[in-house]
Amino acid sequence: MSENLPSAATPPATGKHKYDVAIIGAGFAGLSAAMQLARARRNICVIDAGEPRNRFATTAHGFLGHDGKTPDEIRSTAIDQLCRYDTVDFRNGLVTHAMACTLRDASDPLFGLKLADGSALEARRIILATGVRDQLPEIPGLAERWGKTVLHCPYCHGYEVRDSQIGVLATMPVSSHQAMMLPDWGPTTYFSQSEHIPDDDMLLAMRARGITIEDSPIVEVLGAAPKIEAVRLADGRTLPIQIIFAGPSVSMPTPVADMLGCQLDEGPQGPFMTVSPTQETSVSGVFAAGDAATARHNATLASAAGVMAGFGAHQSLVFR
Repeated sequence: MSENLPSAATPPATGKHKYDVAIIGAGFAGLSAAMQLARARRNICVIDAGEPRNRFATTAHGFLGHDGKTPDEIRSTAIDQLCRYDTVDFRNGLVTHAMACTLRDASDPLFGLKLADGSALEARRIILATGVRDQLPEIPGLAERWGKTVLHCPYCHGYEVRDSQIGVLATMPVSSHQAMMLPDWGPTTYFSQSEHIPDDDMLLAMRARGITIEDSPIVEVLGAAPKIEAVRLADGRTLPIQIIFAGPSVSMPTPVADMLGCQLDEGPQGPFMTVSPTQETSVSGVFAAGDAATARHNATLASAAGVMAGFGAHQSLVFR
């Protein structure tokens, strides 16, 4: 995926530094929010650091109307469409500082943002669509296959790897729940890593689904990447596996949420921002959408949350 917003689609610089809404992140959530606000004729700025979470994935699936396209293709098309609206600006860069200014009352706040290149802007509302940063277990051979043969979501990738020998690398207690779904796509082995051993009831349910339980930890992924031929276990055995599903731990990719004082919840994989039904965070005037604002990570859900954040930000400008 390109490291910048597509230059062919990016409109000329306007010189503006004051906006109704600044959207941090140009992934599916951020661009969906931008579309709603553009159509509401609001002056907005989309800021993107060029490292979308899905940059490792070859194709995106399950996104209605875009099934099988690359994430970059979906994103580039969306940016091209947004550039037709004359109230939309784009900036490539990393937001390094964010603060609430004290010049307005609490019902209509003003925020200041500073980018790594030294540029700055102000906005009456902020939408955080930063995504999250993934951290995989430190097992040799795992990271270089991420997004190709080491995957995270059965609904996003299961159909494409159907009938493969599937392994589930347990990284958290809910990994057994993921394993329960996967036999619908192929023969499944659950690797507990000697840490996430199912209880008796779950063990019975998994065996009823035909899942093989393996407690000796995976210590290496074998084969010519990105393919997987087998996994090596701590007891010296090798088992033939072609696909691995693993739930990475996640963290916020930037400190902006902390800088603004947004409350975080703790999910199975890591923290995410607490939001209201309108996607507003605990900080008035700051909205959030996408993987950074939910424990459920999916392209369609991210886009839908972005739409709602766009609605919420616009209506807060109207009614407050």
